Amino acid sequence: MNITLVQTQKILLGGYTFSQLGFSLLITRLKGIYAKNPSQVVLQKCTDEINAFLQKYGAIMAKDFSIISNL
Repeated sequence: MNITLVQTQKILLGGYTFSQLGFSLLITRLKGIYAKNPSQVVLQKCTDEINAFLQKYGAIMAKDFSIISNL
């Protein structure tokens, strides 16, 4: 699963909770980066980083995929 820029922005600006600790930590870190510089370039980098994480750990993230899919 790959997420879009719009989904990334919703994740970074919303108060969503995820079941996987590693993913939650990643999102928390990216929220801080995006809050300091909410540009399109930073949003793209965040999207790329989230997609890389999802590619690597997608097998254990079924519950979180359902949250992301509804964004």
